[in-house]
Amino acid sequence: MAKYNITEIKPKAALYRSLVSPDLMDQLKDQILEKILIEKKYKERDYSAKKLADELGTNSRYISAVVNVKFHMNYTSFVNKYRVEEAMTLLADKRYKDLTIEEISDLVGFSNRQSFYASFFRILGITPRDYRVAHTPKEKPAKKAAKKTAKKTAKK
Repeated sequence: MAKYNITEIKPKAALYRSLVSPDLMDQLKDQILEKILIEKKYKERDYSAKKLADELGTNSRYISAVVNVKFHMNYTSFVNKYRVEEAMTLLADKRYKDLTIEEISDLVGFSNRQSFYASFFRILGITPRDYRVAHTPKEKPAKKAAKKTAKKTAKK
């Protein structure tokens, strides 16, 4: 059995990455952004790289290669990034204050609470609940607002 020096063993680069021409890579990058970001396919909880590839008339290895090379992450992280960004918007919006965190998770495309919390925490370093608390505008208590209105009226 041959002995190998650990420094001699180099990790193999995924061969299919080099098979995608730079022009095709740029074209697929634009098409991926169109589908995921503009058409908001990230909201579909079962929208896989395979489904995306089928819609773009290519294969999932090419999708993976383009996402890895152009966005420096894997497909799941890429999609979850957009889901978390939308969740941040909803969590901070007072119009959605009555929705539970799980309902927001569903709205943005996560299939379960655990993957939502894990992705959210990995990206932001805080939980969705802590984010909501920190970014929800505080409402004035009704009594204080009524007193201020009464004082302003009395001065006039």
